[in-house]
Amino acid sequence: MLELYQKESCPYCTKVRGVLDELQLDYIVHSMPNGSPKRVFLKTLGGKEQVPFLVDQVHGVSMYESDDIIEYLKNTYVAKN
Repeated sequence: MLELYQKESCPYCTKVRGVLDELQLDYIVHSMPNGSPKRVFLKTLGGKEQVPFLVDQVHGVSMYESDDIIEYLKNTYVAKN
């Protein structure tokens, strides 16, 4: 299962969601607005309060940075669709 920690108004998050949709991947979205107590959990999970943050439970991968996430998704899931 893919999980995306994101903020609606974040253009980088929008970019990642677009690729997830384009690749027709199922994923769970966790909204992490600025100032939310949820951000503490995000920091615990990945070390930063930064979004977007992707967790791929199937492959045991978690990462920040929209371009890195997009590259990972394409390299990992394009051949499987």
